[in-house]
Amino acid sequence: MSKKDFFSAFLKQGKNVGSVTPSSKFLVKKMVDPIQFNNVKCIVELGPGTGIITLELLSQMPADSILLAFEINSEFCELLNQFNDPRLKVISDSAEKLEDYLKKYNVDKVDYVVSSLPLFMIPNEVVDTILDVVLKTLKSDGAFIQYQYSLNAYKKFRTIFKNVDLNFTPMNIPPAFVFTCKI
Repeated sequence: MSKKDFFSAFLKQGKNVGSVTPSSKFLVKKMVDPIQFNNVKCIVELGPGTGIITLELLSQMPADSILLAFEINSEFCELLNQFNDPRLKVISDSAEKLEDYLKKYNVDKVDYVVSSLPLFMIPNEVVDTILDVVLKTLKSDGAFIQYQYSLNAYKKFRTIFKNVDLNFTPMNIPPAFVFTCKI
């Protein structure tokens, strides 16, 4: 999908698309850097969009791992389904239902949750439910990695997670903050 097509999707479905352009390679790197890929069995990606982070995750994940990608935008789901990687399971459903899909794919706990969800555009009660599910399903040595364009979620993350590392990527449109949260 071209940047023009991405922008068009933003204009058509702004409430379901959190950015006007795909993530830069600099942001992608900051999102995957905290991941120890050696022993990964399951990564969950929330809001993969056009799949720029998805492709990087797949390029580093072990052959016997699984990537559950939750995307509610049907155009993006179609695009993600074209990646043709058996490890990728594109789920056209809300991240609130993560536990249901973990059961479906026989996954007990998740190694990492990588999120591009536009939290500022999602009702607080839905964000709270998603974060509760992430806490329940994340391995104790795993991490929730989220990017945002503001620091609005920082206080919420600090109340939920024991450790929150904050990183900044100026080389993105717009510049982005990356939160690596551990339980």
